[in-house]
Amino acid sequence: MAGWVTRALVLALLHAVASVLRAKAAVFRPTDLDALTIGIVALLVGAAALWAALDAWRGTPDRGRTWFIAALVAGPVSGVLDVTGRALFVDRTGLEALPDALTGGAAFTALLILIPAWLGLFAGDRIARRPEADLPDQPRAKPAG
Repeated sequence: MAGWVTRALVLALLHAVASVLRAKAAVFRPTDLDALTIGIVALLVGAAALWAALDAWRGTPDRGRTWFIAALVAGPVSGVLDVTGRALFVDRTGLEALPDALTGGAAFTALLILIPAWLGLFAGDRIARRPEADLPDQPRAKPAG
């Protein structure tokens, strides 16, 4: 499977679950949403940034394009999953919520993935890796002679 597909599906699912959990909390504890919202956004931003930083640190080829496509795909997929999750688990949301989820919600989700991913790629490129010759597990070649 292509790298962007995995990233898009995992992050779309993560965003949809977070949105449904926040909606469920809004029904039962509407006064406690500030701390929950901050925590959810921090988790979502951190997940994208950390994953992208690891990609950059490992030297994954074509990582910028991979994250760009993943963010663009994850937005609408997350919107569909969010409306489905709300319909099943929260308040029986109908199809009338789908256009908003596929436009503004998808754009917000894409940016909430893309901006931290770019920051993660930037940071991951600057994290120093030990040269392979210095790794203790590597067998060293014996000099001829």
